[in-house]
Amino acid sequence: MKNKNLVFLFCLFVLFACHEENESEENPTSCEQVTILNSELYLSAPSDELTINSLEIDGDCLKINFSSSGCSGNSWELKLIDSEDVMESDPSQRNLRLSLKNEEMCEAYITKELTFDISNLRVGGSRVKLNLTNSNKYILYEY
Repeated sequence: MKNKNLVFLFCLFVLFACHEENESEENPTSCEQVTILNSELYLSAPSDELTINSLEIDGDCLKINFSSSGCSGNSWELKLIDSEDVMESDPSQRNLRLSLKNEEMCEAYITKELTFDISNLRVGGSRVKLNLTNSNKYILYEY
């Protein structure tokens, strides 16, 4: 009887250990989107009008609060795109652009927040200044 109980407990342990590992692989961060590194897309992606209200970093997630005109904002397509250029200064700097494709034809003014995984923007050292080129805002990312 003891052997059956031990086998049962061992199986339960393996089952839960595998389940936790799979969960962490599916969602490595709690950010909603990833940051795209692409110099061509940085220049050519849609650039419909938007206002960046605030920036905040939580771990490896950049939270962007932004507004634009529209009906509901549900059809908006947003991307955070890095220019792939690293400016050597102290601290190093990267240029980013929040790209918005907005085909909504309403006069409401909508504010939303999105988070982007910025871990792929790390450079040598322990910090980098992130400049959002379609606003006058920047934020220091320390890691």
